[in-house]
Amino acid sequence: MPIGPPVRPAVTARRYTDLTRVIAGAAASPRATATPEAVRLRARRLLTALDVHLDDGGTPLGAPGSGALVVADHISWLDVVALLACDAVTLVAKREVARWPVVGPLARRIETCFIDRGSLRALPQAVGRVREFLAAGRTVAVFPQATTWCSAAGGTFRRAMFQAAVDARVPVRPVTIDYLQDGRPSPVAGFLGDEGFLPSLHRVARAGGLTVRVRAHGLLPPRHGGAYGEDRRALAAAAQRSVSQGQSSRHG
Repeated sequence: MPIGPPVRPAVTARRYTDLTRVIAGAAASPRATATPEAVRLRARRLLTALDVHLDDGGTPLGAPGSGALVVADHISWLDVVALLACDAVTLVAKREVARWPVVGPLARRIETCFIDRGSLRALPQAVGRVREFLAAGRTVAVFPQATTWCSAAGGTFRRAMFQAAVDARVPVRPVTIDYLQDGRPSPVAGFLGDEGFLPSLHRVARAGGLTVRVRAHGLLPPRHGGAYGEDRRALAAAAQRSVSQGQSSRHG
């Protein structure tokens, strides 16, 4: 799956040592996640420990003067770290993430909104919480495909969380995430099916020349006045088109 041979065992060992230090430092010091900038710095250190280069394009994820709903395609557990490294975002994640090594402790410390994707009864409460975050001016990041995809086709964007943006009257920021090794698209960071977290982490720790590229597209303002659900359908469709165009350009 990786492009090119894996790095030397000594490099992999050094990456694990550096990663352990970053995680231990975050656990030992409340200040490590006390501010958005501290979280951003910690996320960048996690990427650096694994020798993963971040290419964020220089475009902020949030919206000037208001909250924003960031919606991204979902490929890997590294997506979470990459978004946190780019900007001050509040995450919406499946509840299983809270138990993951590396990502879980960081996610729990920063008010991540954990949701049970298998429970429709819990969804309105989660949407309501996201709406409150957005109305308070925060940038909230969600993966509306609900699960990870490695293909350009991806999965359909679910509409529920777009209702939070409509209700809070804030824009949506579509974001395309992809991974490259030595400048070529790579599936090495992909996290699919029943694979455990640790095997995926080990594959990343052994990969050479890995870059995570985050591309923020133009803001999509919510529309109002239509029938209930019409605005969120339009937003979800427009966001998926933007992300898909970014996917097409990376695979073209």
